[in-house]
Amino acid sequence: MKNIVLVGFMGTGKTSTGKVLAQRLGKAFIDMDSRIEEEQGTTIPEIFETKGEAHFRQLEKELVKKISQRANAVVSTGGGTIKDPENVKLLKQSGLIVCLTASPEVILERTERKGERPVLDGADEGDRLAAVKKLLAEREQFYRQADYFIDTGELSPLQAAERIVHTLKTRGELHG
Repeated sequence: MKNIVLVGFMGTGKTSTGKVLAQRLGKAFIDMDSRIEEEQGTTIPEIFETKGEAHFRQLEKELVKKISQRANAVVSTGGGTIKDPENVKLLKQSGLIVCLTASPEVILERTERKGERPVLDGADEGDRLAAVKKLLAEREQFYRQADYFIDTGELSPLQAAERIVHTLKTRGELHG
């Protein structure tokens, strides 16, 4: 069984949807950000602050290599994981990439607490919505590499998971 890899901007529901989807399909769930925090014994904002984004991206890349060697998992990636072409290649080899999307306004509502989103916090110069739109535009080309797209803006995690299952079954990617 191939992995189902959830990508998308922060706040689109990768973790919450991923947990429900994994349970629904009887697959293991891997949250990349949580796994990095566990392995490093610290939070992602602290990694960014003390060691920088480049160090975090290297940790992320090493984890993608490990994850790509397994199967039958639902993987929730960090918002920027798909920016690295090697990550995308490995993730596509081991699974299907499903991009979760939402409008900038929904993302803003879901990510308004500062201190938890270092990339967004760093881009936020007093206008968080503008920062969301700018980062979304920068990443759009990367997200376009996904195999499937699900708009989670009006969906609960359960509804988003059901939409993914339906889409993958309809396209012959998922059986049972």
